Amino acid sequence: MTPTKPSLDLLRALTDENVLRALMERRRLTRAEIAAHTGISKPTIYEAVGRLEASGLVVDTGERTTGRGRVGSYYALAGHGRALVASITPHGVVAEAVDAYGIGHGRRTVPLEPAPGPEAAASALTSAASALAAEDGGALRVAVVSAADPVDRETGRLVHLPDAPFLVGELDPSEILAPHVTGPVLVDNDVNWAARAEHRCGVAQDVDDFFYLHLGEGLGGAVVSDGVVRRGHRGLVGEIAHLTTAGPDGRAMPLTEVFAALGLRRPDSTAIDADAVRKALSGGGTEARRTRETLARAVGGVLAAAVSFVDPQLVVVGGAWGLRPDMAAAIDEHFTRSPRPVPVVAATVEEPELAGARERAVEELRSLIIRSTHPERS
Repeated sequence: MTPTKPSLDLLRALTDENVLRALMERRRLTRAEIAAHTGISKPTIYEAVGRLEASGLVVDTGERTTGRGRVGSYYALAGHGRALVASITPHGVVAEAVDAYGIGHGRRTVPLEPAPGPEAAASALTSAASALAAEDGGALRVAVVSAADPVDRETGRLVHLPDAPFLVGELDPSEILAPHVTGPVLVDNDVNWAARAEHRCGVAQDVDDFFYLHLGEGLGGAVVSDGVVRRGHRGLVGEIAHLTTAGPDGRAMPLTEVFAALGLRRPDSTAIDADAVRKALSGGGTEARRTRETLARAVGGVLAAAVSFVDPQLVVVGGAWGLRPDMAAAIDEHFTRSPRPVPVVAATVEEPELAGARERAVEELRSLIIRSTHPERS
């Protein structure tokens, strides 16, 4: 039976996708190597490469194979723009441009004062994005943003929660980046991106069910279940600051109030003073030990609630002071005495929020490239 035109179009689309994915993985290949890599016949691959070259999606690099046998030409992706990766923190905006191979093409850092607010954060994000967009290498086709505040799942706007430290402010990254990015802007909070990074290439890469605990200027958590970060109805899963736990004298209080009772919050703010926490934990004196035990007990109460609700295999601790070996060990020691103990380990990925956002940005850019081969299927 002769295939119908729709069937032929679908087969060609699938073949083209396989060629592009092979080149994304290996960067440059001959047509024979693409055929071997994909398991698709050489004649079919030769036709597909011809189509993609004619449409400007792949290029002959000018490099040729050497040695015996027929000389082969190496093909690679044509320039397809970049993806913007940005991290908005209370201290500044860090932004990168990456290509479909995940290779960086420029990085910008714009510092901010502590608790900068929305206007300063918006200005910093605009400055970083416009600088990267002005560089050679093609348009910024997609952006992935990490923010140190809760993010509304539907709108991508940063969310104000009652009595939250609100370190950055209620801004809309999609609106801010619209003049600099031609495609979609994806936004999530930094703890979710960090959890994705640990699952992809960190201490939890072989664990599909874990709880990521962020202990820094903000207090946050991320739930990974069946290998997926769970965001909830509004995207506010893991907002742990107001979970009730044990305070310094054993009295029940919200987690954030424990730091107030210890004098470890910033003046006129619910944000944790990370430098003060590190200083209070330093040394082997009685006061440092008492602070460490108090915080371990308070954090342990939050973890007990998390374990009861999400049943993780592992707890991963990150953040400015959560990564301290003495703090992680104290939390682990305290939690082993709980009714449902779960191993507690320190996070391992550097700049985890950027790493998680970068991986997603590359995925999105690749998807845009593949969809561009057959716009009617987008």
